[in-house]
This record gives sequence, C-alpha cells and structure tokens, in this order.
Amino acid sequence: MSGETTLTIIGNLTADPTIRFMNDTGDAVVNFTVASTPRVFDSKSKQWKDGAPVFMRCTQWREPGQNVADSLIKGSRVVVVGKLQQREYTDREGIKRQVMEVVADEVGVSLKYAVAKPVRSKSRSSNGRPSTGSGGRGNGASDDPYAAAAPEDDSEGVPF
Repeated sequence: MSGETTLTIIGNLTADPTIRFMNDTGDAVVNFTVASTPRVFDSKSKQWKDGAPVFMRCTQWREPGQNVADSLIKGSRVVVVGKLQQREYTDREGIKRQVMEVVADEVGVSLKYAVAKPVRSKSRSSNGRPSTGSGGRGNGASDDPYAAAAPEDDSEGVPF
C-alpha cells in the first residue's frame, strides 16, 4: 500500500516477547522491543565504538505473533520488517500519549551470530491457541521445539 513508511530494523530483543489475546476476537498480539546499536568509527581514537542505541517497540498479530512468542527470548538478534506507525492512547492517569512503533510484517532470527533450524508451527484453532495439547512454550513435555518428530536422516530436507 502506498504512503506507508516501511522499515527494517536489526538488533536484539530487550526482554522476552509478551503475548496476550484480544477478548473480543481471541486474536493473539505480541509486543517486543528491539535495541539497535550502530557502530561508529571514532577518528580521534582510531577505534570503532558503540553509537547511540535506538529502542523500537514492535507488535505482531495472530499466528505470526504467536510464533515470535514461542521462538524468541531476551537477547535474540532479530531482523524486523514492518510499517512504522504513530499511535495515540490515554494512559491510566488519563494523560494522552503518543508512541511510535513498528507493526511487523516479518520477524526473523539473524544468522550473523547464531544458527537456526526452522520448524513449521503446528496449526492453531480458530481462537489462535494451539489446536493440540503440545506446541508452544511450556505446553508440552519439553520446551525444546526440535524434540518433535524429526527424521533421523535429514537428507530428505524440509519442504519450506
């Protein structure tokens, strides 16, 4: 859609993503903050140093949001692509506030300093929660997403 401000931010999560479900629709919404710190060259000392960090609040909805909550933890290095939005709200004291946030279209783990093994998420019921007793953080016997039935010989590959 034209007229939207789309951006990409790369950085680390400042805390575990928080997930909640909307009362009226049951849709999941996850919120997280990404800290992005640029490296700048100091010509006087002839060394690279950390620049001023940018903290960007991000939101992702429905099943992709649940996947973020199930997959990422504080410190995870991520790549977020989404639309920059300015939103107004009234806080608990009745004061009107404004916030800039990214409504994420895509969130991925950065492979610059890590290794990831994609696993398809389980299908979810109409209220957005897992349709089986397994899946999701803390729901099954194991919190390890790779403990699920994986082929012994991975030469077959994963059809993504």
